[in-house]
Amino acid sequence: EVQLVESGGGLVQPGGSLRLSCAASGFSFSNYDMIWVRQAPGKGLEWVSGIGGGGGRTYYTDSVKGRFTGSGDNAKNTVYLQMNSLKPEDTAVYYCVALGAWGQGTQVTVSS
Repeated sequence: EVQLVESGGGLVQPGGSLRLSCAASGFSFSNYDMIWVRQAPGKGLEWVSGIGGGGGRTYYTDSVKGRFTGSGDNAKNTVYLQMNSLKPEDTAVYYCVALGAWGQGTQVTVSS
């Protein structure tokens, strides 16, 4: 069974940083693409980032390029999303998704 568990969200001031983690089980993330999506309050889902090849390939939506960095740890079967220079508009619930499975989501709130 594919399972994804996110962690690392929280409340941070504008300009701050957070690192989200997505621990995968039931498959090896190095063999599949994984994506991060987010849903801001009152808005639809937005694709944020993709990671493939165990972290060798990364993709980002324009609004986070240069601020967010995806990576992976094959030994831990975990992917990460390092988020720097956070803005209030980054406030959302962040989900990792792979093989049709979704994690439970982790709340990121950027506010002073």
